[in-house]
Amino acid sequence: MNRFAIRCAAGLSVPFLLAACSSAPSSGGAAGAGSGTGQQQVTITVGDRPTSSDPANRAQYDQKVADFQKANPTITLKPVETVWDATTFQAQAAGGQLPDVLTVPFTEPQGLIARKQVADLTKAIKDDGLMDQLNPNVLKIAQDQSGNVYAVPNAAYSIGLIYNRDLFTKAGLDPNKPPATWDEVRAAAKQIAQKTGQAGYAQMTTNNTGGWMFTTQTYAYGGTIESDDGSKATFDDAPSKAALQTLHDMKWTDKSMGQAVLYDYDGIQKAFAAGKIGMYMGAPDMYRAIVVTNGLKPASFGIGPMPQQGGDHGTLTGGSVQIVSTAADDAQKAAAIKWIKFAYLNKYVNQDAAVASAKSGVAAKQPVGVPGLPVVGADQDATYQGWIKPYVNVPLENFAPYTKVAADQKIIPEPPVKAQEVYAALDPVVQTVLGNEKADIPALLTKAAGTVNAKLGR
Repeated sequence: MNRFAIRCAAGLSVPFLLAACSSAPSSGGAAGAGSGTGQQQVTITVGDRPTSSDPANRAQYDQKVADFQKANPTITLKPVETVWDATTFQAQAAGGQLPDVLTVPFTEPQGLIARKQVADLTKAIKDDGLMDQLNPNVLKIAQDQSGNVYAVPNAAYSIGLIYNRDLFTKAGLDPNKPPATWDEVRAAAKQIAQKTGQAGYAQMTTNNTGGWMFTTQTYAYGGTIESDDGSKATFDDAPSKAALQTLHDMKWTDKSMGQAVLYDYDGIQKAFAAGKIGMYMGAPDMYRAIVVTNGLKPASFGIGPMPQQGGDHGTLTGGSVQIVSTAADDAQKAAAIKWIKFAYLNKYVNQDAAVASAKSGVAAKQPVGVPGLPVVGADQDATYQGWIKPYVNVPLENFAPYTKVAADQKIIPEPPVKAQEVYAALDPVVQTVLGNEKADIPALLTKAAGTVNAKLGR
């Protein structure tokens, strides 16, 4: 699922949310020496400036630009409203209309690297010292096979298993030990349904979330959705069939999924917060919507790592990275890394910024300290967690099963080509399996694969 859209739905105030796209030519190189500074002046264009229709985020972004330039007087930033858009990106890249720095989702770096559409940042990142601060597991998303780095991750998530600790307790299950395999998920869901009368497990199925979660489950069964080059659908095989068969059996044999099957992102959160669902797949940052927006008691929220089946295969990841234009010279690359750290990573590497952000969250009555998939390395993340510890207002022990595994669990990006169209083609597959006891799973997958292949071939 495109996490830019999800962050919009969650109402998070971040300066790189999708906005109207506009052209922004590259700054085209460094200017001459700074007047009286003895240092080279550098100018770069930076994308993702919110439009005037979003005045609060625009003001926040502009203030960040002003603060950065005050701290870095030899660097001039030219903010532009250009954002990543799958329908326009290639034309902008071909026409040299991309800014020097831009946010793109996790689905994009490998393709950009292969097409040589993004700058090699390895030297700039190492010279800055940022390389040692980043999470090497997440950084793989932005590296080629030789380990060269072409983007800087600035936000990341991995899907786990969200569960209701109260329903676990009422069903006689240990709320500190969520299921680790899909066989265990099935058994726990059946027990919850029998003991509490609520749906033991539910799954998102509409508005592309059905395909998104089907992809996640397929990964956990050892399968794939597309070939490595994104040219062919690969889900018409044993892992995907096994994943769907598990859902079918939970719904129709165990009767552990309840009657409602048409859930979207918001709908499943509301039902879960109301105590109607024992478990569903989601990311830790859903805590905000479930607890703050929809009113679940914080003590009832639990999350574990993505259950695996038949091996330690991994889980779906998403997020965003910062890329730099191939037109940028070495001085501009160095300036870009400084901006990326300041604008997107500052709270993780700067104590004052971390404390200020945490205090702001507490004052706004928002969750502070929700664990997730850190973009910085373990040592740096531990330092950051120490900085914000006095302000944490979430039950960290309820995230412990997830955090113990998430840092090392293999993460797998979303399908590299036309992910949203693929998800849309897979929604009805999941809906049919949960809505028709006699659904022909192999036939459904074969038909969907044909639909997806036609899209990938365009």
